[in-house]
Amino acid sequence: MFTGIIEEIGKVKKISLGGASGSLEISAKKILEGTKIGDSIAVNGVCLTVTGMTPSSFTADVMAETVRRSSLGSLVSGSGVNLERAMAANGRFGGHIVSGHIDGTGSISRLQKEENAVWVHVKTRAEILRLIVEKGSVAIDGISLTVASVSESEFAVSVIPHTAEETTLLSKKAGDLVNLENDIVGKYVEKLLGTGAIAAQSDGESLGERDDKFLKWLAGE
Repeated sequence: MFTGIIEEIGKVKKISLGGASGSLEISAKKILEGTKIGDSIAVNGVCLTVTGMTPSSFTADVMAETVRRSSLGSLVSGSGVNLERAMAANGRFGGHIVSGHIDGTGSISRLQKEENAVWVHVKTRAEILRLIVEKGSVAIDGISLTVASVSESEFAVSVIPHTAEETTLLSKKAGDLVNLENDIVGKYVEKLLGTGAIAAQSDGESLGERDDKFLKWLAGE
């Protein structure tokens, strides 16, 4: 599990993708401290397993499903990437629950400066947008961000100077792909409500009655 608080910007040292899978070697410093083979590191929000290490870099395998779901396939040697180690049990939870399992990608539609912040607008598919809510959480390239607005075709976040300095987000330009991960709580709620709708149809209970029971269950009644 991750928090979406980026620890370091690493650099792609080598990328080897044969067909739809391969490996990455990433130069880093801070995130190598205490890291060992088998540990998890989020690379632009994608949870990868460390398979090899040197004093200044780590290697991770990338499977075909990861390439299909994410923007890792667009990386080249020298690309900057956001890095975060898996959350320590005794650490502060500064962002939100981030699994490192990407739901899909979006594309930057525009960047707009406002005072000391920059608005970043991201277009994406309807199935991702339906779980994005204003003032809710979303992970963009592994960065925990608060949704400032959402429409039928895109959503926007407002990036403060610290986030701009500590991540790669504002190095993006219109048309660039970014990895997106919806809030996991929203995904579980959708799954439970969807299951409830199917069950209601099968046992004759109305959907409203089933939803009332679900809300009472959440309240501990």
